[in-house]
Amino acid sequence: MGSKNSKGLCFGVRQKCLFFLLIFIYNLYSKPLAGIITCKRKKLKREVKQVKKIADVSFVKGVIRKYNFSVKKRLGQNFLINPKILDKITDAAEVQPDEVVVEIGPGLGALTQSLANKKGIVLAVEIDQGVIPILTHFMQDYPNVKIVNADILKVNLDQLVDEHFGLTKPYKVVANLPYYITTPIVMYLLESKFKLDSLVIMVQKEVAERMTAPPGKKDYGALSVAVQYYTEASLVTRVPSSSFYPAPEVESAVVKLKLRNKPPVSLYEERCFFQVVKAAFAMRRKTLLNALNSFFADHSKEELQHFLERCSIDPMRRGETLTLDEFACLSNVLWQAKHKDIP
Repeated sequence: MGSKNSKGLCFGVRQKCLFFLLIFIYNLYSKPLAGIITCKRKKLKREVKQVKKIADVSFVKGVIRKYNFSVKKRLGQNFLINPKILDKITDAAEVQPDEVVVEIGPGLGALTQSLANKKGIVLAVEIDQGVIPILTHFMQDYPNVKIVNADILKVNLDQLVDEHFGLTKPYKVVANLPYYITTPIVMYLLESKFKLDSLVIMVQKEVAERMTAPPGKKDYGALSVAVQYYTEASLVTRVPSSSFYPAPEVESAVVKLKLRNKPPVSLYEERCFFQVVKAAFAMRRKTLLNALNSFFADHSKEELQHFLERCSIDPMRRGETLTLDEFACLSNVLWQAKHKDIP
């Protein structure tokens, strides 16, 4: 009987010891763990706050005063001050850790910093030498940002990326493009056949609508055909002028251009394809037959009508109604005629 009581007593003591041991272990590890979690949360908040600080009208005005910086309208300098738009741009870009991103026209660096916080490797190409020291100062804590003073239209982007990071796979372009030179920049990047994965770009709203317009719409034109030939174009978001300082006089939009692995149509010659596109939209009010007749003087009107009929295209239609497939067919027929491969 006494033996049973002593065993019960020992068992009770063991339970209590085990209980206090568990409490000790919990207190030993839970507080440091909570500290680590809190520290990470504070760090994340600091990073978010830092990005929002640059994308803030008061901060931008303060920087302009402090550095006696002159905003250059000729360069289309309108600094993004809307953190929500920043998030939409970086989300659309889908930047992965250690992925190379070329930013065109970083300005004061709000978008640069947002991309860097995604752990992307950012190559910021800025034409304005006056903003370089300011941008360098704000990016000094980001070893994954490289700033280059250059004109994007005068550099071989593949060589530039290879020089700084090594060109091992396609890279991305993200930019708040100057509106006065948007189309030349976009066409330069696409026509140069650089090793691009995608472009996520801020442009004037009307330009975004032209890039993404389908055949038959009033915004559909030569730019629509060219962009959709090289890429899959989609509208990301519209952006009010109040999202910038200074505020531009026009509304803006963000578009994503995902480079195609191969063209959506089969062509004998790209140059002939774009000549046909240019001719079709050069005189939008003219019928397609008359527009082509004004451009291709080496063919008679009867020949051009025959070419259109071979592609089942009504000569009375206008250029803005043609699909990429129809433009491709017509350019191939014209190329064959030039090379005497068509009756």
